[in-house]
Amino acid sequence: MQQDPLELECDRLSETVDNFLYQRIRWDRVEGPLLTKLVQLAHATFEGRPDFELAEEGATAELKRFVLKVHSNRVVAIKMWLANGRALLDVEQIERSKYKVAASEPVSIAFDGVDETWMTQAMQSALARVHNPEAQA
Repeated sequence: MQQDPLELECDRLSETVDNFLYQRIRWDRVEGPLLTKLVQLAHATFEGRPDFELAEEGATAELKRFVLKVHSNRVVAIKMWLANGRALLDVEQIERSKYKVAASEPVSIAFDGVDETWMTQAMQSALARVHNPEAQA
């Protein structure tokens, strides 16, 4: 995210004075709202699809985790988090689900690139990794 020179200098001084408080305030100012935006975009991805539901399960302040339900069946977990200036989205297998997830790296993008288009593509990539091993027999 672009910052003007004064803002950068204020951040430097704030961090110098109290790194712990600076990191907390920075999280509240930058990462917190971005994580909220990721969640909103994820929910918007499935608008108009009453057969799909994201149910929050196992989330923390730093990681948002949702179980994707399709036709009320628990299918996989969708995880979103932030690290090193990047937003990340991944899918994982869950207990009580027959669906498997092909191995892959999380989909990621620099903070500035987070938008509806990226979320749609990231979700499409993540969901493409989900398969039913029973259907392949």
